[in-house]
Amino acid sequence: MRIAIASGKGGTGKTTLSVALAQAWNGPVQLLDCDVEAPNASIFLPLETAAEQAVTVPVPVVDSTRCTGCGKCAAICEFNALAVAGKSVLVFEELCHSCGGCVRICPEKAISEQPRKIGTLRSGQIGTVHLTEGRLDIGRSMAPPLIRTVKKSADPELPVLIDCPPGTSCPMITAVKGADFVILVTEPTPFGLHDLTLAVETVRLLNLPFGVVINRADAGDDRVTAYCEKEKIRLLLQIPESRKIAEATSRGESILSAAPELRSRFQEMIQTVQKKESI
Repeated sequence: MRIAIASGKGGTGKTTLSVALAQAWNGPVQLLDCDVEAPNASIFLPLETAAEQAVTVPVPVVDSTRCTGCGKCAAICEFNALAVAGKSVLVFEELCHSCGGCVRICPEKAISEQPRKIGTLRSGQIGTVHLTEGRLDIGRSMAPPLIRTVKKSADPELPVLIDCPPGTSCPMITAVKGADFVILVTEPTPFGLHDLTLAVETVRLLNLPFGVVINRADAGDDRVTAYCEKEKIRLLLQIPESRKIAEATSRGESILSAAPELRSRFQEMIQTVQKKESI
């Protein structure tokens, strides 16, 4: 089973929840840190030894001796990654989505592709948890290709937890795509409610079963709870506001190390999610 943990905004406790679920899982489990612009699951699950590999994407290279400047490559590119100036073709690598259309359409076969490094894949084992994280290189803007690489690295024979990027844009959608269930993490604040509604709309458009976890549940008001009741959304868990938990996570420790009594509640939630009991 593939369970995605997502949120409409950052700072709701999505990663700490993902780590706690991995630690509470009954048996081997894979945790994929797909928040590639700010991966931090390894703060709570430090890997003593980890395998690393570079992740690349193909980008076009134009042979000026063969190019006639016909402009067909620029015309087919939906992302304006190619532009014709006279008889020269300019390539804007940061805009390229590596679709390969320009290579296929060039009548002179003047365009080839070369790999460009966008990030690093890092993986290792800690206890029963196999952690894999993607780390986008500084200055790179295309997170989805790296997220897809992280997801493809998963062993299909083992359950998977996906720590998704915050928000509801392309990186988050790439991370939740193909999930069997989505856990949306929020907080009882006006910002938390606003961004939760956006996340709910997104997963509903993707036709994915989902439920909601409220973190620091007693630190705000009951508007999130009322929203879930109105929209008939299953409330999976409410994690209480706790200074002990906050101090533990600030030291790089997990929720379960500070509040081991929550383990049984996480395990109950896992069983509920495995049954896909989403309203």
